[in-house]
Amino acid sequence: MDFKNLNKNLTSFEEFYVVIEIPKDTSVKYELDKENGFLKVDRFLHTAMVYPFNYGFMPHTLADDGDPVDVLVICDLPVLPGSVIKVKPIGVLIMEDEAGLDEKILAVPVSKIDPIDSQYQDINEIPEAIKNKIKHFFENYKSLEPGKWVKVKDWLNRKEAISRIEKAYKNYKEN
Repeated sequence: MDFKNLNKNLTSFEEFYVVIEIPKDTSVKYELDKENGFLKVDRFLHTAMVYPFNYGFMPHTLADDGDPVDVLVICDLPVLPGSVIKVKPIGVLIMEDEAGLDEKILAVPVSKIDPIDSQYQDINEIPEAIKNKIKHFFENYKSLEPGKWVKVKDWLNRKEAISRIEKAYKNYKEN
């Protein structure tokens, strides 16, 4: 899988492409092998949980943790691992785990793909039940793995999401 041209020449961060690594409703954590370009099984979740939404990364970004920006795509249907989906950012989930600060961009598919979830413009519009589901998942999905833990610290708005994406995009271009 060659994603080198995805998001390569963005001038706006209102919409961008995400490569899905982990589909909604699975307990298998897949990860793209950056050296060889194939999707590999990283691990099976040790808990009796499934990812609440599709999870992937934004090509051509470099987050503070040294990896591409993580993106949780909020929608009702699972997306095949390795697929590319166009999304718009609506917020940021700030977490801390055993490795340090961890941020996830929260996004929804663009309206052409999903006319329902695309109506959300900001994290503040997401129902509390969905935010609670996300928080519960991330605070518990590592709980049976020795030495691992996660604490959800904050939710930030769309403006903050775009700012973090822009920073990671520039960071990628400079490195």
